[in-house]
Amino acid sequence: MLYQSGNSLQKDIPIIKNLIIFNAIVWLAQVVLKNIDITGLGALHYYQSPDFKPFQMVTSMFLHSPDGPMHLFFNMFSLYFFGSILERLWGAKKFLFFYLCCGIGAAIIEQVAIPFLAQKFAHGYVPMSGPRPDYATVVELYKTQYSSLGASGAIMGVLAAFAYLFPNTPLQLMFIPVPIKAKYLVGIYVLFDLFGGFYSFQGDNTAHFAHLGGGLFGILLVLYWNKTNKKTFY
Repeated sequence: MLYQSGNSLQKDIPIIKNLIIFNAIVWLAQVVLKNIDITGLGALHYYQSPDFKPFQMVTSMFLHSPDGPMHLFFNMFSLYFFGSILERLWGAKKFLFFYLCCGIGAAIIEQVAIPFLAQKFAHGYVPMSGPRPDYATVVELYKTQYSSLGASGAIMGVLAAFAYLFPNTPLQLMFIPVPIKAKYLVGIYVLFDLFGGFYSFQGDNTAHFAHLGGGLFGILLVLYWNKTNKKTFY
């Protein structure tokens, strides 16, 4: 019955619901509380940067771009669409553990990748004016000033798990007229992030290695669970 839908959602997928609410509240705080630099404080910095704090390995996955709602919207839409199926399958506690592991795993892989990204940036860096700084200076400046935020790494882990557990589920995208099986769609995402991680293009500010890290941790965790308790999966 309609009047029961809210309670049903809370009982059915409480973690998904609460994650969406929490991310939305944090985003509003980022936008409204101008006197507190929530974004700068909670975003992930390189571990050798003076701005790095260990808690950023967790807080960065709950922050989104304060410049507009689309970053938050697409992440939360994907979380609801794919994550709700996994939470119903695993239960609330197991899904929350999985989600946090993927987000932290994404942050770990990103930390490993930042020196490579700094070197790649320094090779192609051309200042808008003045002399070009030496290569080592550009590398160190990049690592010091680097920061990232968003739930995409954790959600990539959710996508990887979904594609493993439900590989032949047809998914319909708005801009593609034919359904695509989950295993192919997620495979395309992975290839896109691999390409974006190793080859830069103008205007791309996506943390591709964080996506790959979240997906890697997600699939490894699912494979481990599937090996030890095959009845949990199908």
